[in-house]
Amino acid sequence: MLLCTDVGNTHIKFALYEGKKQLVKFKFSTNSGKTEDEFAAELHVTFNINGYDPKDIKGSIISSVVPRITEALCKAIRKIAGVNTLVLGPGVKSGLDLRIDNPATLGTDLLAMCVAAKEMYPCPSVIIGLGTATTIVYLDSQKRYCGGTISPGVSISLDALTNNGALLPSVDLNPPKKIIGTNTEDCIRSGLIIGTACMLDGMIERFNEEKEKAKTVIATGGLAQSIVKNCKCDIIINDDLILDGLRIIFWKNNPMRNAECGMRN
Repeated sequence: MLLCTDVGNTHIKFALYEGKKQLVKFKFSTNSGKTEDEFAAELHVTFNINGYDPKDIKGSIISSVVPRITEALCKAIRKIAGVNTLVLGPGVKSGLDLRIDNPATLGTDLLAMCVAAKEMYPCPSVIIGLGTATTIVYLDSQKRYCGGTISPGVSISLDALTNNGALLPSVDLNPPKKIIGTNTEDCIRSGLIIGTACMLDGMIERFNEEKEKAKTVIATGGLAQSIVKNCKCDIIINDDLILDGLRIIFWKNNPMRNAECGMRN
């Protein structure tokens, strides 16, 4: 089995794979104060309650945008599974041609999701990440990474709005029933959810004007379901895009361990 780990600013997502098949997926809240022993205990319990023995894990790969967590998590995985973790970063083969000013600055989460999009969907493609930040990036017809945009995520925008607007309440992020709100809460929901959907539609249109028109648009992230259904563009939702990208990258860097992890090209 292969363990893929995606450390984001809000959640840490884990998935076990046997070949291309995802066996189980779960997530923890991101807490940079946890020790390796705390991570090890939580992982051991979670694997066991899902019916999997950590000792059956033969490979591990991690993408992390929270450096303080990376080392503790790698040590925890080593402790419970007895394997070293491949940390996605400079020197790790991805197979993705990066046509940007400084490839070393590309976030590993973006790298992983683009590797998955390159392997799994027709290009040109637009890939949208709806997490702590909202990212929109472009792969051309030759499946090269050409850059993109970064803006505050919906949750960050909500926090900024309510923390700086004394009379504005915090709200859940369920889509409103109508665009024109008739109370403060629904006005905020409409501005954030519908507003982000309109932004995505507009940015996809601008991408298509600046580059060759995308054959595929893919979205991933915790709020993808809520936002994409309010978009006018045809957008595929894939919640596992980063995890699938990590699976593919692990294979590219460990071809001799392919059979041990049940992997296939």
